[in-house]
Amino acid sequence: MKKTGLLFLTIFLLVGCGTSEKQNNSQAQFIAKASENPVYSAFNKPIDFGSIKQEDIRDAVISIKQISNSALNEIILVKEGERTFENTMKALDNLYANLDMISSIIYLIAYTHPDSLIRNEALQSNTVLDKYLNDIKLNESLYTAVKTYTQSKEAQNLKGYQSKFLSETIIKYEQNGFALSNANRSQLKTINNELSALEQQFSKNIAAYKDSLIVSESDIKGLPEEYKKARKLQNGNYKIDLSSPSYFPFMRYSKSDKARKQLFMKYYNRAAPENLEVLQQLLQKRLEKANLLGYKTFSEYTLENLMAKNPTTVWEFETSLKENVKAKSKEDIKELLAIKNRDIKDSDVINRWEYSYYSNILIQEKYQLNSEEVKQYFMLDDVIDGLFKITQSLFNLEYKEIENPSVWHEDVRMFKVYQDHKIKGVFYLDLYPRDHKYTHAGCFPIINGKMTEKGYQLPNVSLVCNFPKPTENKPALMPHTDVVTLFHEFGHVIHHIVTNVNLHSQAGTNVTEDFSEAPSQMLENWAWKYDVVKLFAKHFKTREVIPQELFDKMLATRDVGSGIKAANKLFFGTYDLALHDTYNPFGEESTTDVFKNLQNDIMPFPYVEGTHFEASFGHLRNYGSTYYGYLWSLVYAQDMFSVFEKNGILDEVTGLRFRDIVFANGNSKEALDLVKTFLEREPNNIPFLKGLGLEKN
Repeated sequence: MKKTGLLFLTIFLLVGCGTSEKQNNSQAQFIAKASENPVYSAFNKPIDFGSIKQEDIRDAVISIKQISNSALNEIILVKEGERTFENTMKALDNLYANLDMISSIIYLIAYTHPDSLIRNEALQSNTVLDKYLNDIKLNESLYTAVKTYTQSKEAQNLKGYQSKFLSETIIKYEQNGFALSNANRSQLKTINNELSALEQQFSKNIAAYKDSLIVSESDIKGLPEEYKKARKLQNGNYKIDLSSPSYFPFMRYSKSDKARKQLFMKYYNRAAPENLEVLQQLLQKRLEKANLLGYKTFSEYTLENLMAKNPTTVWEFETSLKENVKAKSKEDIKELLAIKNRDIKDSDVINRWEYSYYSNILIQEKYQLNSEEVKQYFMLDDVIDGLFKITQSLFNLEYKEIENPSVWHEDVRMFKVYQDHKIKGVFYLDLYPRDHKYTHAGCFPIINGKMTEKGYQLPNVSLVCNFPKPTENKPALMPHTDVVTLFHEFGHVIHHIVTNVNLHSQAGTNVTEDFSEAPSQMLENWAWKYDVVKLFAKHFKTREVIPQELFDKMLATRDVGSGIKAANKLFFGTYDLALHDTYNPFGEESTTDVFKNLQNDIMPFPYVEGTHFEASFGHLRNYGSTYYGYLWSLVYAQDMFSVFEKNGILDEVTGLRFRDIVFANGNSKEALDLVKTFLEREPNNIPFLKGLGLEKN
């Protein structure tokens, strides 16, 4: 904590002001700030993103720390015997809500804003706020206040979401080191601050990294004309950058094996070598933290409060899939080798840079499916319109676009969401790539829902993507994989918006990390159902609905490479777990060595010397030991979708049950209990195995 924050808190504590006079002073400060600084906003009013300047971010960081210190003081000074859920736990949740709101706005700006001064100020502020949050988590007076409340008669009789919030808060405090000596707790605070800085640097290096490959006309042979036109240089060559709309089509269509390998080498070395050292330090600090808290590994520390509970369970889960996945991936490789051997005799290896290219040929020849033909039916505007209509009908929602919104970039769109004719929340769409923007597709929460004295606080959230931007002569056309991605990410948006829980800390997507992807993964299935897709998939010129025959070919290709795709998820989950559970970051083995060994064991592609994909594996920042959750949560996602398959994929009754049972409850109830309630039975993995093409009956 900076000196200004400590001084502010010290003054309050020394004055010894009574809580009756000072209660809610922090909330009044927060409300007053809304008229002075656009980073703040009045209750349920739009955030004035367009007016935010560099100095506003700097001021917001200072003021939210002061406001949070005031809130801390209010909680700490409650008199003995007068503690209640309202003045202790609800007050703590309000503290987190206000701090998280400002932090989330600044975090979004850091990875999306086009102005470098504003963006860099936000990046620096992220580190400051992370450190401040670490200080709050290690505030002994606050811990004592909560611990004292647990001894009260009211606390011991709490039920439902209140009991869950209290017990989980105490567990988190204990994980934050309150069983440690003062000296060790001080050391833990230092480690946490160092971790925050390293995590910020890791993400910053990825976002800032820029590279490209200059290729000739012969190297780009096979690419669509509009792709070539957008990247042509004055000298007749072409500049291929490493963004998704550039990289993935090139790897799929370029006939030049040499050029594909060159681009692959660049892509698999993003943010290297800088992030190799950052990652090493990150893993060292995470292990130091876990050991200090009494855990053998960082995985033990991380998984304790998740559905899996411990590393052994995750290792068993991944091991149980390994042989089936490897067997299917070997079958997939055989199909690709049959094609490669027509050009290169006696080939027995498919390299990573060859996979998309030969897969595309396989799909074209075996299933007569042309990916470029498929794209003609998925114009971005049509897909968004269809996604909106389907989710509005299925979950009884209504979206209304706001004209001339105050946003951080001219491409950003803003929508209000209504449920039962009452406003429910706000979401933003930031769909196109640009320099220094977050490079993947992701859901960025801004404001969480929660109950307040003024009514329900409206959730705000932004969908940040990198889909192809329309050109002057042609609309944005999406590969079907991007359609699936959009359905997935929009699932997170709905999850965030339709929450109806009382506490900020339990709202929306604030569920356990190994369940957070399940609702969104379930929504992907709608992009694979013809009765759904025909509602919006229309040829961008003729407006013909996508033919059933073409869609059937797409569906037939879904299992093509399913083993390789599953192996990829299994590999990354295992790599993440290994780095945080079995790897010694102080030893001689490098993170690249671990990557190489696991890739050669799990993946059908041999490791390529000189590559360092882990340097740009952004999930390592936030998913320490929890990347397995993608497959873990898919088990529940596919099982929940089986209910829609049984009742009708557009059945509104089932949709409303899912909305009100799974989406709306957030983390106010145990995730497994929500799944069981929706299924009306125990979950199983049969739909999961079928979905991967690993089991047909």
